[in-house]
Amino acid sequence: QVQLVESGGGLVQPGESLTLSCAASGRLFSSMGWYRQAPGMQRELVARIFSGGGTNYAEFVGGRFIISRDNAKNTVYLQMNNLNPEDTAVYYCNARSILKIGKWDDYWGQGTQVTVSS
Repeated sequence: QVQLVESGGGLVQPGESLTLSCAASGRLFSSMGWYRQAPGMQRELVARIFSGGGTNYAEFVGGRFIISRDNAKNTVYLQMNNLNPEDTAVYYCNARSILKIGKWDDYWGQGTQVTVSS
């Protein structure tokens, strides 16, 4: 049974920082990442980290966020700096298990609200 438990969301002011955590249980994953969904918008990728340590980020991150992973704890982190109101969204943890080339299973956390407001 795969479980992803997120923590770290909250209300911050513009320019402040926040770190999200996601602890996975059940198995190790080939990659883990963070997505976000603002009201009325589609869910979008924020950042992803692969088991070998490689990362990719959405363009809007602009160097403000850092994704990291502790394989021993099976936990992924998203350090978000210099937050702005446009970052307000529900952030979802994602874990991906590759089945074969071009086919994978995605698992999702319950989501954690991040609100950036003065």
